[in-house]
Amino acid sequence: MKFKAALLAAASMCAFSLSFAGDGVRLDGAGATFPAPLYKQWIKAWRDIDPKTTIGYAAVGSAEGVRRFLDGKADFGASDAPLTDGQIRSAAHGVVAVPATAGMVVLVYNLPGLNGPLKLSRDTCMALLMGKIPRWSDARIQAINPGLDLPNREIVLVARLDGSGTTYALTNHLNTVNPRWSTQGPGVGTRARWPDGTMLMAGNEGVSTRVKLAVGSIGYVEYGFARRLGLPMAILENRDGNYVAPTDVSGAAAIATNSVEGQKVDAAALADPAGANAYPVVSYSWLMLRKDYGDAEKSAALKRFVAWGLEAGQDSAAALGYIKLPANASQLGRDLLTNIH
Repeated sequence: MKFKAALLAAASMCAFSLSFAGDGVRLDGAGATFPAPLYKQWIKAWRDIDPKTTIGYAAVGSAEGVRRFLDGKADFGASDAPLTDGQIRSAAHGVVAVPATAGMVVLVYNLPGLNGPLKLSRDTCMALLMGKIPRWSDARIQAINPGLDLPNREIVLVARLDGSGTTYALTNHLNTVNPRWSTQGPGVGTRARWPDGTMLMAGNEGVSTRVKLAVGSIGYVEYGFARRLGLPMAILENRDGNYVAPTDVSGAAAIATNSVEGQKVDAAALADPAGANAYPVVSYSWLMLRKDYGDAEKSAALKRFVAWGLEAGQDSAAALGYIKLPANASQLGRDLLTNIH
């Protein structure tokens, strides 16, 4: 048995070395959980298009993905939060941030038997997430939802434990709505100072699963995760004062007229998008690539994959709960790829 085990181990080592010894290219990425289901589908489809290129992606959260990319431990990173000026300066091989997909951040809740969808105004949403509304029967929530039988139950907030671009998108939006979010509340960033008693979970999947299990809870996740698990999603007040449900149409409305200005994404406009039918909390998700890979074969393979994702790969976005990139954003991404060598 020991001899057989040794032979199996040796064969395994040979198989490992052979997978890297041929003419193929290996690309490893890490980062956001927000776009992970889409990237997984892209990678699976790319195996049939370019079987000589092997691509791996670790969904470890935006902050960890940025760290691995800047440390040279990943060929590409993925983040829902834009890089800071300091992070860009620290990138030894330069960095090109390509908008790869977009999506909505939704508030999901677990209130069994509720006789209709929950609506939240901008002020009420902020107060709730700051821990200033302790129970679902609070008069502020009831005033916006006069027909709902809201339970006299404690509100349990579920938030991200890991450094998260989803957290950044939500907190940046709330702070744009009212700077009091930073001065008196959790603040803006990939991590936030959530109220005491908040349940902290890793990844969009972790938050989604916890809300599904915890009665009385509310949390924030990417739209596709909520849709796949069948979680109810709050209808939020937008910049124009309208209450808008998260849908493919309302997400596209937010991105369409609030996304690209010149040769860059207009992040300020996207933090609180204008438009009567625009869903209020949307985000791009970026792929971070090196300007100089020092390996022509690797850079060419990566550029082919990303270019395909910006074009044909967008067709699968809506089916998974993402927003298909507008034509100008897709073109911006393809233009940026010319800076990679």
